[in-house]
Amino acid sequence: MKVAELIVGALAEHGVRQVWGVVGDALNSLTDAIRADGRIEWIGVRHEEAAAFAVSAQAQLSGTVGVCMGTVGPGSIHLLNGLYDAKKSHAPVLAICGQVPSGEIGTDFFQEVDNDILFADVSVFAHTLMSPSQLPHLLEQAVNAAYALRGVAVLTLPGDVGELDLPRHTPLPSFAPRSVPAAAPEDQLSAAVQALDTGDVTLLVGHGALGAREQVLALADILGAPMVLTLKAKEGLERDNPFQVGQSGLIGNPAAAKAMDSCDVLVVLGSDFPYRDWYPSGKTVIQLDARGEHIGRRTPVSHALVGDATATLCALVPRLTRREERSHLERATKAFREWHERQQSLLNPDHDDTLVGKVRAVFDNPSEGIRPEAVAAAVDRIAPDSTIFTADTGMSTAWLARYVAMRGTRRLVGSFNLGSMADALPMALGAQALDRDRTVVSFSGDGGLMMLLGDLRTAVSYRLPVKIIVFDNGRLGMVKLEQEQGGLPEFGTELDNPDLSAVATAMGLTSRRVTEPDRLDEAVDWAFATAGPVLLDVVTNPDEVAVPPKPTLAQGWGFAIAKSRESLESRPG
Repeated sequence: MKVAELIVGALAEHGVRQVWGVVGDALNSLTDAIRADGRIEWIGVRHEEAAAFAVSAQAQLSGTVGVCMGTVGPGSIHLLNGLYDAKKSHAPVLAICGQVPSGEIGTDFFQEVDNDILFADVSVFAHTLMSPSQLPHLLEQAVNAAYALRGVAVLTLPGDVGELDLPRHTPLPSFAPRSVPAAAPEDQLSAAVQALDTGDVTLLVGHGALGAREQVLALADILGAPMVLTLKAKEGLERDNPFQVGQSGLIGNPAAAKAMDSCDVLVVLGSDFPYRDWYPSGKTVIQLDARGEHIGRRTPVSHALVGDATATLCALVPRLTRREERSHLERATKAFREWHERQQSLLNPDHDDTLVGKVRAVFDNPSEGIRPEAVAAAVDRIAPDSTIFTADTGMSTAWLARYVAMRGTRRLVGSFNLGSMADALPMALGAQALDRDRTVVSFSGDGGLMMLLGDLRTAVSYRLPVKIIVFDNGRLGMVKLEQEQGGLPEFGTELDNPDLSAVATAMGLTSRRVTEPDRLDEAVDWAFATAGPVLLDVVTNPDEVAVPPKPTLAQGWGFAIAKSRESLESRPG
């Protein structure tokens, strides 16, 4: 058995079903082993960044290590952005990177880069396999580290080493079992029970508590506590949840902000929500997280619970006394319902014909374009309850957060920690490859889609029936909004897009362009009823304003000043 054959065979035995990348000479031994083995599907993308994003999504959705490959030098460098997404999403990913022939390492050979140094920051493990005698333990260390430390392992393989024969009786790799989650210790539990004895409580729940849905709901019920969800917690905790009041932060809503500001005790469950300005001050804060390094790094913590969310809450909830006073919860949920109803009014096709709508449209929809809120809401109505959604960073995420409900078994992935552009399409491809029969929807911004446009063809080549919804506003929308809220006129954000529907059609997808609001619902229906990969290019209003949950006077003045500057500068001389 050759080195490459052992690596491929061990990954196949472990349950890896796809490897993503771009072929190259340093990978020839590995790709040939994949061909000969037959259990792993090779998915050749048009850009290695797409491969890394795809397997990051797969790892987050499946829990099994995602595997991507890049050949020597530039091929591996192209993986970096997607690998940083996996790092910040705590996704177990194995990147196998090609290297120059072992005898040339250190000679500044053509395309040579030092992968061990290059990937040091992004990885929990980064080593070069120089000899067959380093197997199986080096492969075992890489995969074990990816799982145990929830991150990226990088195994570099010189082109000639993959072809070498293994010593006889080389054992097959044996990967370590997953660790058993444990509850926080007794002294921490006792302190938390005492702190929860009085005062109004609000929960801030993150992705780390998704596996503890039943226990989180029980905690909210016994404490009469409204539940603010991070975006990553939306997929598991939004549905059938009478306590949730939506998201905090810039994509959130006033009810969530008020629920946090008005509480006496804030309980942070499995969340590393990064925005310090959105945490309330002067509160008793209890934080539960399996990763001790997360405790207190966003806001001062009064009581720490270091342990698994499910195990800890199973031990904590039975010790608490049920609150009969529910006014804090009732105020928060009432405010959330009222905000939600106001947001829904924008979806009425006749909204801009009302008095309020006409006044607003003068400023934010003078061309009477399709409102992006309506696009998101139409997709929400029509997409199956089993849909997997991905979203580009920026306004696409804002519209999804506000108008798409994670009901049923819907899932959600995106670059929510790294915040990269261009993640939605490749993540959708990765999700679709896990199950070609499940509906997968990409909420793509026009800017993000254009970055990795070539990988539209990957959907066609590998029969991945993704539904790509493009919010085509001809803008880098979030940057435009940031500029205007800061009092700056829009600059550098306009995109001179081609007809994206025509481009997609030329690349083999079924596509349609929508420019009229009254054609939107029919077009979304058509997209979901059409077999194979579909791109729906929706030309949306570029001036839409997503009002933040806690708008400041400075933001308001900044926006007004910016719009006046834009108006003045746009007048003909």
